[in-house]
Amino acid sequence: MKLNITTLSENTGSIDSFLAEWGISVLAETDEANILLDTGQSISASHNADILGIDLSKIDRIVLSHGHYDHTGGLRQILRKMRKRVEIIAHPDIWGAKYVRRQGQRDKYIGIPFQRQELESLGADFNLTTKPVKITNSITTTGEVPMVTDFEKIEPVFFVRENSGWQEDKLLDDQALIINTKPGLVVILGCAHHGIINTLYHAQQLTGVKPIYMVLGGCHLIGASQEQIRSTIAALRELDVQRLGVSHCTGLPAAAIMAQEFGDRFFFNNAGTTINLP
Repeated sequence: MKLNITTLSENTGSIDSFLAEWGISVLAETDEANILLDTGQSISASHNADILGIDLSKIDRIVLSHGHYDHTGGLRQILRKMRKRVEIIAHPDIWGAKYVRRQGQRDKYIGIPFQRQELESLGADFNLTTKPVKITNSITTTGEVPMVTDFEKIEPVFFVRENSGWQEDKLLDDQALIINTKPGLVVILGCAHHGIINTLYHAQQLTGVKPIYMVLGGCHLIGASQEQIRSTIAALRELDVQRLGVSHCTGLPAAAIMAQEFGDRFFFNNAGTTINLP
């Protein structure tokens, strides 16, 4: 199975005509299906796809890693370019009224910046489920990711506003995309709010495949303690990940340490990065 992975949106761009913005969007093209994980924050994914000559109408499904604006804000533009009906696989909690609340700061809405009805009028068919979705024989979503490590936690700044008041957001909608390839699993992360290592353990359990060839995307180590970063690196070494491409919410301090630790196995996965597996 051939696999082409193109990062359409990320915090930084590899080509000077690319748009970069806080968020991520990754296109995985295989012989079986073309899957878009996330859509970036606004117009960058669509703009960069045009620069690369990628026909967005050839996308078969969209997977949303979770309901934050920097992963869903490009949906309107992507759907307008696709001009067809498309299944969007996501967790039901993506439609929660998601906020960041920090002491001394104003509450900030960080949820999907669109109404569901508008997106459906543009062609979105939402498949909302807590379970993994098997898209093809080789491609699946993780569904909800169990938290089993003792060093990966959800930051206590995420909340959902409900009729009963503020509730801590456990980010149950956090998920990733798994592609089973000949050299091992390829795991594409959105933000990994439930932890990159928890996600990788879950991917192994779901697929029954132990080797993890490549991990790319947001690792949510921004602001993480040195202890958490070191524990994450130790677990990645134990898992023997062959290629590690970090993006978005990984944070530059954590990315720099990973680059030093993993050497040639490491790469910055920014907008414009293209990876081809035979």
